[in-house]
Amino acid sequence: MAKKKKSIIDFRKMKKAGEKVTWLTSYDYPSAQFGEAAGLDMILVGDSLGMCVYGYEGTTPVTMDQCIVHSEAVRRAAPNTFVMGDMPFMSYQISPQEAVANAGRFVKEADVDAIKLEGGKRVIPMIRAILDAGIVVCGHIGLTPQSSGQLGGHKAQGRTVESARLLIEDALAIQEAGAHMLLLEAVPPEVGKFITERLEIPVYGIGAGMHTDGQLLIISDLIGQFQAFTPKFVKKYANVAEIVTNAIAAYCEEVRAGAFPEDKHCYHMLEGEHEKFLEMIKQYSK
Repeated sequence: MAKKKKSIIDFRKMKKAGEKVTWLTSYDYPSAQFGEAAGLDMILVGDSLGMCVYGYEGTTPVTMDQCIVHSEAVRRAAPNTFVMGDMPFMSYQISPQEAVANAGRFVKEADVDAIKLEGGKRVIPMIRAILDAGIVVCGHIGLTPQSSGQLGGHKAQGRTVESARLLIEDALAIQEAGAHMLLLEAVPPEVGKFITERLEIPVYGIGAGMHTDGQLLIISDLIGQFQAFTPKFVKKYANVAEIVTNAIAAYCEEVRAGAFPEDKHCYHMLEGEHEKFLEMIKQYSK
């Protein structure tokens, strides 16, 4: 029997009951299928696909079309899991109208359950407009990769009292705007704890400590696939890069040595056809 897909109502109930939400990024059919089978509550089709799939140096080159294609694949693989689309850079910053149009694409073309966008008070008009269109919205503050240049790079936020105050104000503003949930990235545990307890909406963390209402990790980090760098908040549960590299190296060695393919890997002619084949090819030697 297929599991029942959770909704924003379920996530609110889980927050009140103290039940943690499990959340992971996914960018393709196989990993999303594995995630649903493992019992994930939510999947984010993050714009981190720019680095993890396409090899970009950051997330800013990612386009709406790329996000839609990957979201479609994830939805097909995980029909019973809450799927969230990640609004890429410049898909919502220009105007509330453009933000609604692009958020609508996620819903219409990829059948996502919600969208996420980065920023605090500055994106409140976009949040409200998307909500008015009937779309579920998740805010995202702290380390916001799309605007990391303004932050001085990919650095943790909220590490001073003034920086923490600004995060708290952003979190309250996002809740006041009507967002259904919030993601905190790369902030101290005490900041994550205060915001989680202060807000009525669910607050999830990626590098925000253990007190949030749930945790998010990037699948490429979790399985040890992404090798460019490893954020402090990542725990690797596998080393897929090593496994796959060793498998490919073994394949190359066997091919070069003539050890692969073996007879068991080959297709054989139907009974009685081999002799006919030998007779047939004699004409090519004449």
